[in-house]
Amino acid sequence: MNSADLKQKLISKAKEIGIDKIGFTTADPFIALRERLKESQEKGYASGFEEPDIEKRVRPELSLPEAKSIIAIALAYPSKLKNPPRSEAGAYRGIFCRASWGEDYHHVLREKLTLLSTYLQELVPDARTQVMVDTGALSDRAVAERAGIGWSGKNTSIITKEFGSWVYLGEMITDVYFPPDTPATDECGDCTICIDACPTGAIVQAGQLNAQACIAYLTQTKDFLGEEYRSKLGNRLYGCDTCQTVCPKNRKRHFDHHTAFQPDPEMVKPLLKPLLQMSNREFKERFGRMSGAWRGKKPIQRNAIIALAHFKDQTAIPDLVRLLAEDPRPVIRGTAAWALGKIGGKEVLEALQKAQEKEVNQEVLHEIGKALDMAQNA
Repeated sequence: MNSADLKQKLISKAKEIGIDKIGFTTADPFIALRERLKESQEKGYASGFEEPDIEKRVRPELSLPEAKSIIAIALAYPSKLKNPPRSEAGAYRGIFCRASWGEDYHHVLREKLTLLSTYLQELVPDARTQVMVDTGALSDRAVAERAGIGWSGKNTSIITKEFGSWVYLGEMITDVYFPPDTPATDECGDCTICIDACPTGAIVQAGQLNAQACIAYLTQTKDFLGEEYRSKLGNRLYGCDTCQTVCPKNRKRHFDHHTAFQPDPEMVKPLLKPLLQMSNREFKERFGRMSGAWRGKKPIQRNAIIALAHFKDQTAIPDLVRLLAEDPRPVIRGTAAWALGKIGGKEVLEALQKAQEKEVNQEVLHEIGKALDMAQNA
């Protein structure tokens, strides 16, 4: 069987197993990406979640010796929530970004790629493959761009003609040769809506993201959130969709044909106050199947506290006071203090003054001091 026929068979198999887009590219080094990654590291823009070795990120043969091709796939996910629950006074809600709706996409895409790999090995018994989804060494976006899945938008998301940027990406390196596809043509033109709309200015310029300032990254951190970002967070619990929701290429794009990605409204827009009291076990049982739970409950709880401050929810004061007085985690105590300061009131002042007398952690004391200033000047 020649390489062109083999490629067609994999394309047909991909459609059969529910892959929305498939593209093929060479396993040549990603030369242009190397320079962008070096610049990102030098400027301190990298998130730290990615593979730190740049050579592993740009040279596929370091992941699979004698690699000849990379097969990229994309699966579309929903952009709209049917019958979303509403926030109400005393019952405010947070939001998980769309990429975290439904079942963890890492598992879904890895399963699809494994099926594709098994099929390839049936056709070419000695074929070797390496499957990657998000956590692999390669850049999913760089692979998808070169394989013709879509073009890299100014917000650094891959934008497809069919699904906009509402797609998950994954790839499979193989030592089997396939005729490569043509990269997609950039269709962003002179549009800068995503750059202008970014809440923190994290899109430094077209195609360059300062991940350290990106809300999608910040919501996943476990330490104190910089005060300059707290007011930008709103009610986001995990991720940020702003640069995608404003994109004209995403207008009226909504795809819910993958049952695994269909969201539970109560999970993706949960009530905030119950999150503050949730045990690790309860958190895993409720949110463990979502990709947004990968960092555990601490970042979600910290973000929920900030969201309650955003809403100035007076009914949350008892919960926040309890966290300030009893929670063993300094980040949670300190963030609760800050939130109380934002909400204000006599009860808050008394709680902050009491906590200040007992607190020994310097970072928390700093937050309490700022909170007292806010509450006294409110």
